[in-house]
Amino acid sequence: QVQLVETGGGLVQAGDSLRLSCAASGRTFTYYAMGWFRQAPGKEREFVAAISRNGETTYYADSVKGRFTISRDDAKNTVYLQMNSLKPEDTAAFVCASTYAAFGGTYYYAPSDYQYWGQGTQVTVSA
Repeated sequence: QVQLVETGGGLVQAGDSLRLSCAASGRTFTYYAMGWFRQAPGKEREFVAAISRNGETTYYADSVKGRFTISRDDAKNTVYLQMNSLKPEDTAAFVCASTYAAFGGTYYYAPSDYQYWGQGTQVTVSA
């Protein structure tokens, strides 16, 4: 089992920045590819960003490309999501996820590809 705990959410104004953290425990972190998803009220879960297990490959949703950056610190078993130039439409519960990856450079963007999920952290962006 892998446990994931997200922190860093909050209430900010449009144009502000936030950095979300997702701390993992339970299994060898370096075996897992990681991703961030978000879900707004009344909407389906939406892919945000993904990073491969070796950290060399990242992938972003078009809606956040150029504004968000995903990274990982294997020494701390933590994945981050740096969010800049936040917009009101970014308001959502942000959830991190992990999945065992056989190959170092592979990333995943479908929710069904992920095995473990955190509880989420709320991000609210006011206009």
